[in-house]
Amino acid sequence: METAFTRLVGVRHPVVQTGMGWVAGPRLVSAAADAGALGILASATMTPDQLRDAIREVRSRTGAPFGVNLRADAGDASDRVRILLEEGVRVASFALAPSPGLIAELKAAGVVVMPSVGARRHAEKVAAWGADAVLVQGGEGGGHTGEVATSVLLPQVVDAVRIPVVAAGGFFDGRGLVAALAYGAAGVAMGTRFLLTSDSTVPDAVKARYLAATVGDVTVTRAVDGLPHRMLRSDLVAALERSGRVRAFAHAVRRAAGFRRLSGLTWRQVVRDGLALRHGKELSWSQVLLAANTPMLLKSAMVDGRTDLGVMAAGQVAGVIDDLPSCAELVERIMREAEEVLTGLTGPTGPTGPTGPTRPAGPGADR
Repeated sequence: METAFTRLVGVRHPVVQTGMGWVAGPRLVSAAADAGALGILASATMTPDQLRDAIREVRSRTGAPFGVNLRADAGDASDRVRILLEEGVRVASFALAPSPGLIAELKAAGVVVMPSVGARRHAEKVAAWGADAVLVQGGEGGGHTGEVATSVLLPQVVDAVRIPVVAAGGFFDGRGLVAALAYGAAGVAMGTRFLLTSDSTVPDAVKARYLAATVGDVTVTRAVDGLPHRMLRSDLVAALERSGRVRAFAHAVRRAAGFRRLSGLTWRQVVRDGLALRHGKELSWSQVLLAANTPMLLKSAMVDGRTDLGVMAAGQVAGVIDDLPSCAELVERIMREAEEVLTGLTGPTGPTGPTGPTRPAGPGADR
């Protein structure tokens, strides 16, 4: 299925595996890429040297295009961009809006720039700065999330920008892909669905917790880092929500120090990142420190398998997923379902064409 997004990044299918910290490593990314999707390597939890090694490992596993997710507000963002350029990475995605200068540098080297946004105005801003595509995450998405549902946010962004829009938040099958295309998107991005594959390195016990979850077991809390964060309910989340501010702050200090050692950051870089985060999200200093706590809580579950000591970021779709296919099986299934849905809507001779269902002319008709 060809769309403006597949043509832009050179993949076979309009599907993106998102860059999830501690989850989207070389094995998952290369498997997603081989399946015809765009695999995105998560770099925020890696040192620069680890990032370079991970990029080279992905390339040793697959010849398909893949991307790297970066934190635009990180103190060493420019160093990481240089690694991407030196290693010939095809796509750079960002959790926060990169600066116009950073976008220009990447584009000059032929790298596709795709920031993630949660509001129409943010999409308009990065599009005006020269972004090649934009990933729009609605409130159903896992991890840090907003309050506006994908079905409301997506058409707003599609109507506002004239670059390919990738929809995220609430997608897990071919029906969702067709729905996104009908809204005007050029593809879908999925995190939780790729986390729950046999190619994911997340421990089996943690995957079992996800598979056992119902929709009601997925919640949004501010107790972890002061920001709205969608995750599975657990005893730890309940305890954090009951904890007083002083106790939570003390725990955050210890975990932030642990992440600094693990990531190889200096305290100067931690403070610089904190200043950027505080300004970008209008956080208190207490919330900044709590935010530094999050990577260690995620590592406890996603790497160490300690669901009692860690948190499990999850989209709402966790409540409807009940199997662990390989990435190849998952993408093939999604595309087969999408074709079946399109055929059911339009008939075998209907206007599906090589770019998906025909859309009426409008503000986004050229995407």
